[in-house]
Amino acid sequence: MKNEKICLIGLGYVGLPLAVAFAEKFEVVGFDINNIRIQELKGGYDKTLEINDKLLESVKSNITYTSNMHEVEHCNIYIITVPTPVDKYNRPDLKALIESSKSVGAVLSKDDLVIYESTVYPGVTEDICIPELEKSSNLIFNKDFFCGYSPERINPGDKEHTVTKILKVTSGSTPEIARKVNELYKAVITAGTFLASSIKVAEASKVIENTQRDVNIALINELALIFDKMDIDTNEVLEAAATKWNFINLTPGLVGGHCIGVDPYYLTFKAEEVGYKPDLILAARQINNGMAKYIADKTIQKMVEAGKTIKNSNILILGLTFKEDCPDMRNTKVINIIKELIDFGVNVDVYDPWIDCKEDSCRYTYEIIDNPLDSDKTYDAIVVAVGHKQFKSYTTEQYQVLSNENNSIVIDVKNIVDRPSWRL
Repeated sequence: MKNEKICLIGLGYVGLPLAVAFAEKFEVVGFDINNIRIQELKGGYDKTLEINDKLLESVKSNITYTSNMHEVEHCNIYIITVPTPVDKYNRPDLKALIESSKSVGAVLSKDDLVIYESTVYPGVTEDICIPELEKSSNLIFNKDFFCGYSPERINPGDKEHTVTKILKVTSGSTPEIARKVNELYKAVITAGTFLASSIKVAEASKVIENTQRDVNIALINELALIFDKMDIDTNEVLEAAATKWNFINLTPGLVGGHCIGVDPYYLTFKAEEVGYKPDLILAARQINNGMAKYIADKTIQKMVEAGKTIKNSNILILGLTFKEDCPDMRNTKVINIIKELIDFGVNVDVYDPWIDCKEDSCRYTYEIIDNPLDSDKTYDAIVVAVGHKQFKSYTTEQYQVLSNENNSIVIDVKNIVDRPSWRL
């Protein structure tokens, strides 16, 4: 496989780490429609913080970056890693996937291989993407060009379980191509590969990974709501239950991000299309989507109990990204907490040391501030929404300094505060 020239389409949290991994063994071209992103990568900087400057430098002789599709025409393997979000009605949004297929089809040559990594419902690759490739290329599928599907397995912010250390599912459009796809990934994935029997099986395996996790978290969230009404500490209950060897030890919280909070809608969409109502999965989504409102309501309740005036009060939100120690803002549910609180007529300040407010991501935010510990401003309530390592170091005294009264209201969503006013 030494003559393979690989093009990665989409250089986000999935595409860039994969491009760098392949660049250690193959010639790679990284393509992204965002020219600012391309210029940053050419300068040796990854704003997602998934790849450090030293690693980018080590592979620069084997990888080039471009936003011009004409510069990828010499490649013979195209790996598409574009986002697959949902629209405002929670229906699959395949626009990026379709446009990428059209673009790749326009540069496709005979015997080329196109591999999809984007999370989809079973059938998208063969029923939607491949027809676009055929139309743009004027080539015949499984005769002139071939396809594979290998679902992305990236955990943003995780420096231990990086792309090469997570076992990879692979598949191909023919038995021979399936083996080729598997060998390609096996060359860089040190954790190994699993060759699925078909593209649809591989697609389905990915979409249920996060659906299963979503349902499990929804159960824990519902238990948290129940125990809160019983005045029982959910985390103490979970700690006790986790002493049994086969207990699935999860914690309650917000479910955002580009995977767990999105992927189940791809499965439910297809399930309903084929005539099945996925009640359990949809109920789990409803529970998890309702957690932000519950947290906001609890914050207001605790303020009322403390005798605080709600209208025009000041609330500090600590953390805005969808998970800890990561700058990823995609589908963060902290935004929902903020919106709910603002509806009560309060003023909200947000501090997150992991986001750069020069970036477009801040268009989703409200009042972004610098480190509140460096300011004299105090707050009627503080919501610790994300478990960043910086917030784990905050002391009880620091929370008191940030509060405008001795009876500080601290809402702990992530179970990292010592003796908060309320903990999820």
